[in-house]
Amino acid sequence: MKHNDKNKAALIQYRIEQANNTIETVKLLIENDKYNAAINRIYYGMFYILLAIAVKTGFETSKHQQLIGWFNKTFIKEDILPKRFGKTISQVFKSRQISDYEAFVEFEKKEVLQLFEDMKDFIKTLEEYLKNN
Repeated sequence: MKHNDKNKAALIQYRIEQANNTIETVKLLIENDKYNAAINRIYYGMFYILLAIAVKTGFETSKHQQLIGWFNKTFIKEDILPKRFGKTISQVFKSRQISDYEAFVEFEKKEVLQLFEDMKDFIKTLEEYLKNN
């Protein structure tokens, strides 16, 4: 579905807001020791900001791994954004899959807190990129 400029700007803003709102959700989940649910929302917060960048550049896909691959090829490999973000999104995607689909998996608070910090850094940096480009 192609977006006109007004719709495109509104969709980008919506995705940015979704990403930022997810930060608050993750904070609540961590405070209530819901670490697996927090992992899920950490990933989706990052996913939403990736969708904003995809809309901005005209990239379209419905597949998570395809979006991550495109992001790594377009922004990480080309040194547009810090290399750590390629590792972060891949790690969080894997953790989210483990959390959502595997049995008897519990994440440690320390690991979740680190991923939460990584998520906030990722969202903030990508949001700045969107506003400046």
